[in-house]
Formats: sequence, structure tokens, C-alpha cells
Amino acid sequence: MSKHYALVIDDERDIRELLTLTLGRMDLIVDTAATVSEARQRLGERRYALCFTDMRLPDGTGQEIIALIAAQYPETPVAMITAYGNVDAAVDALKAGAFDFVSKPVDINVLRRLVQTALKLSEEKRSEQTASSSKLIGDSAPMNQLRATIGKVARSQAPVYVAGESGTGKELVARLIHELGPRASAPFVPVNCGAIPSELMESEFFGHRKGSFTGAHADKDGLFHAAQGGTLFLDEVAELPMHMQVKLLRVIQEKAVRPIGARAEIGVDVRILSATHKNLARLVELGAFRQDLFYRINVIELRVPPLRERREDIPQLAGRMLERLAHDGGGDPARLAPEALQVLLGYDFPGNVRELENILERAVALCENNRIGVEDLRLQPREQGAAEAAETWANTPTPQAPSSIPSPPAESRAAPPVAALGDDAPLRGLPNDLAAAVAETERAAIMKALEATRWNRTAAARQLGLTLRQLRYRLEKLGIE
Repeated sequence: MSKHYALVIDDERDIRELLTLTLGRMDLIVDTAATVSEARQRLGERRYALCFTDMRLPDGTGQEIIALIAAQYPETPVAMITAYGNVDAAVDALKAGAFDFVSKPVDINVLRRLVQTALKLSEEKRSEQTASSSKLIGDSAPMNQLRATIGKVARSQAPVYVAGESGTGKELVARLIHELGPRASAPFVPVNCGAIPSELMESEFFGHRKGSFTGAHADKDGLFHAAQGGTLFLDEVAELPMHMQVKLLRVIQEKAVRPIGARAEIGVDVRILSATHKNLARLVELGAFRQDLFYRINVIELRVPPLRERREDIPQLAGRMLERLAHDGGGDPARLAPEALQVLLGYDFPGNVRELENILERAVALCENNRIGVEDLRLQPREQGAAEAAETWANTPTPQAPSSIPSPPAESRAAPPVAALGDDAPLRGLPNDLAAAVAETERAAIMKALEATRWNRTAAARQLGLTLRQLRYRLEKLGIE
């Protein structure tokens, strides 16, 4: 049985000795620290199964320790040691990410129960990380090739661009790259670039200093700081507005960030992984994504295959999903009737693995006697016409990029061609009849989306997979009032 390590952070020697003695009797090896700086050093030296920290320390607070552990060592449960009756401190600790708290004077029985819970929590988190590679289900040739490629790129520190349709599992692939690489013990910080308001992006990514703008009541670290030493995963990177693309490019080049209101830059050591369901190369052609940033984040391209290209994995995927659904519901797994499985094997799955999971969850709720028939799947033919044309246009395939993309010519690096949204880049170089056909397809798709959303432009843009600015440009260009 492997030994578990615990870290006790308290500036009172008596408390450190009491906890060391008590935890030692529970077969834990205990390290101690009296300050925040000592705690940082200890945390960097080994992994701990649990941590206890006092609220007030000579050079900082326990809240700093909790925030540090939550960001960089999320597999380590941390408990706050609070003064007796200090409910506010306990609540603040829990909000900051502590899993529990213990009051002074320390009750030995309470401490033992807390330790047992913490060790169980720590084991569960590590088991989740160890099992993450098994979540990449399938023995088809595309999946075996994907696993082999992940193993290779994980050893590198080069930026990786994970390409793939919506629902294929791009974030899972990014997590595996992180967990199989040398940064596995450091944080993996995922961020959905499309979910952050444009006006808050700089603060979220780079942080800010107290008083730097209205509402900045305290210093705040950004996502780059949270990912220090680890991996920052930029999901839906195509949604970054142009001003953030420029700033992100500089951070990648200089390996430093400047928080809003700060006078100096702060060095960062972060590996960048990115992904989007959109065709990023096509967006570069359209002028909606900077070419120089594209080359920086796309040093290695890793394509996640859609489900329709690995249909032989569907039975295994479905079986695993039905087992999980049964475990969550507390019953026996449902079984697919042979004819239902044949229907799934013949379906195109525009939503990929995520859609398969949704279909099965619905079927489990509808089926009788734990047997899923064709009628329980409730698959509908895909809607044809303009909406499908819009999807095809938005995700127009381009020739497969090589796994390693060379640097662009010097003239491209010096002055990357970034077209304004108002020019005619999308149709330049096309024959007149093809340009007219593309324009007509765009018009039909946009009109259908506008009608479906009662001419709500924001909702229509979301439905089309465009930003509001891109939709406005196309409305003007196509003469749609």
C-alpha cells in the first residue's frame, strides 16, 4: 500500500505538532510549513493527498493557499483551519475551493473523519485522471491513429490545434495531450472563448490590478497565470475578436502578460492548445482570423474524426454510454435491439458523439423493459435545404494540413494580410457563376435563420455560427434590409 502525504500549514508550532502526531497515527507522512512561501515550495516538491492551512499566516492568508491549490493542484483536497465560531471565514474558505474546514481547538474525532473523506476524494480525483485515456473509446483505424498521434504530440511543447466538428471530443483530446505530457502535474485550464464578453476578455486572460478600472476592487490573476507551468486550452478559438487575437499573438511570442493597470509584464510558462469546430484556415481566407496567429497556434494540427468516419466504434460507444446511464440511474443497462443498432450504424450523426449520447439518453427514458427499439431512437431525417447549405458553407473543408506547418514566408510574418470584414475577400478569385451560387446559398440560409428567429439578428447569428458583426456585414453585402 502506497503512503499518502499531507501538508500542514500553520504558523503556530503547537498546531503543527498536534496535526503531525494525529495524522501520523493515521499512516500519513506529514510535511509542515509556517508561511505561504514555504507552502508554495512544499507544494512544488511533491503531490499531497490532502492539505490543511490556517487562515492567517505571517506573509499572507490561507485563501491564497486555497486559490493556489485550486488552480495548480486541483487533485489535492484542502481544508481550512479556522478560529472557533468563525463562520464567515469557513464560508469564505468553502467558496474559494476548500472541501471542508476544521475549527480550533481541533477535535481529534472530527479531524479523523475529515481526513478519511479527504483521502477518498483525492483517490477519486486521481482515478478520474488515470481513467481519462479510457474515455477515448473505439478501436477503429482512425481512433488508433489518433491515440498514436496524441502520444507523440504530448511529449512536445509545441502549440497544438485540435480540429474537428462539434461533439467529436476535442476537449477530451486536449486533456489527454496535457495528462500524457511533462506538464501533467500542473494545471489544465480550459476556456470557452465564445463565452467571455468581449469587453471582459483582456481582464479574464491577463488579469488586472486594483483600481485599474471601475469595479476593479482587488488584484485579479488571469487565465494565463492560473495555467502557469501547465496548459491553457482555448476552446472555440475562432470566436476571439480581432483585438484579442493581436494581444494573444504578442503573449505567445513574448511569453509574458501585462495585467490591466500593471506597469511591467509578467513572464508566463504555458503551453497553448486550441480548438474550434469551424474551418480556421477558411476564416483566415475570409479575413476573420489573423494569419500570423493561425501559424502560431497551428504548429501541429490534430484532427479528431467525426463519428460517421468510424462507424465501427458505435456499438462500443453505445454500450459504454448505456452502462453509464444505468449507473447514474441505479438500474440495469438497457440493450439495443439489433434493428435499432443497424439504424444507428446508418445514421450520419451531425452532432457526433455528443448527439449519440443524447439519443441514447432519450431512448432509455422512452423504452420498455430495458429494450431500445427503432421507435425509441426517434431519429428524424436531417433538415435539407438552406440550413444544411449554411452548415456546409460555414464548415467548408480545406485540404488536410500537414501535421507540422512550416513558418510563413518572411513577408507574411512581417505584414500578415488581415482583410477587413467589409471587403470582398470571400468571393475574390471565384468564377462569376460560382460566386453567384455561393451568394445565393448565403442569402437563402440567412433569410431562413432570420425568419426562424423573427428577425432577431443576435439569435440568427448564433444559429448560423456567425458573430453579430459578421452577420451585419453579410446583410449589407447581400442587400438584405
